[in-house]
Amino acid sequence: MAAAWPTGIVARAIDKGDVDAWVALLQAVERVDDEGENYDADDLLEELADSKLDPALDTLGLWDGERMVGYAKVSTRPGAVEVDRVWMEGRIDPDWRRRGLGRRLLEWSCARATAAHAEHNPDVPGACMAGANSENAGAAALYVDAGFAPSRYFSNLKRDLTQPVPIAEPPAGLMVSAFDARWDEATRVAHNEAFRDHWGSRPRDAEDWRTWVSGSRSFRAPLCRLALDGDQVAGYVLSYEHAAEAEATGVRELWIGQVGTQRPYRGRGVARALLAQVLTAAAEAGYRRVGLGVDAENPTGALGLYERLGFVVLRSFANYARPMK
Repeated sequence: MAAAWPTGIVARAIDKGDVDAWVALLQAVERVDDEGENYDADDLLEELADSKLDPALDTLGLWDGERMVGYAKVSTRPGAVEVDRVWMEGRIDPDWRRRGLGRRLLEWSCARATAAHAEHNPDVPGACMAGANSENAGAAALYVDAGFAPSRYFSNLKRDLTQPVPIAEPPAGLMVSAFDARWDEATRVAHNEAFRDHWGSRPRDAEDWRTWVSGSRSFRAPLCRLALDGDQVAGYVLSYEHAAEAEATGVRELWIGQVGTQRPYRGRGVARALLAQVLTAAAEAGYRRVGLGVDAENPTGALGLYERLGFVVLRSFANYARPMK
């Protein structure tokens, strides 16, 4: 996986001592690329602590002296059934673009993704996956030149909480509750069932769930809502708050990370009722905005639901895929 780097560039794995330089790089990238992604040092330390990430193998930072000018990270998860989509992320400091660093970093990422696929999910076809703002022509050209093709489109939506929230009552027979730790495992099971036929989704095991959902530092249990049918979680809305986003934008925003309804309860307004309650609770708690992301081809018609609740599309993103050989 060796790559030829320009003279003066040092390439090495990222460790915990690098997070401040990593934050500075991401801030420089966001100022130009406007992807709505803001991170602080604690966010990045949390990423490096993921038990399924081996920073020594799965990360690479590019350095000009003490300045990080580029990075890549490769993420894989066991359990793929049809296609093992190995996600790669990477950014180059705007001051260092058009010098070949992005192409070399992508080559490294693809090689590492292929090796990780062979290690974790060798029995199903593999695909290298990457994403970028749909308006980022430079990223699109980089991926297409490397043999990638657009495979899926996603949108980020925002909802101004100064606007009235529509009233939506839960269906008869269901009780709405804030998230409680005793419902954690039932919610994980409900999520895996609700998303089992969604593009790119794979079951979350208990460790992954604790790391990135209920155990995440950004998880906001009081602003989550569950629809309960006895001891069954019929539907859920799970919420997060990213401190770095408020610091960067000056706007306190609640992010809705997961929305799902189990099949027997669909078509009855479960998600609408839960979302309306979350929006109301967020406004009462002092949030000014709520955001979420949605697959443009979501088979449940989620985009239409969100738009009817007052969300508007702010950004669109393209996912790019290249089959592994």
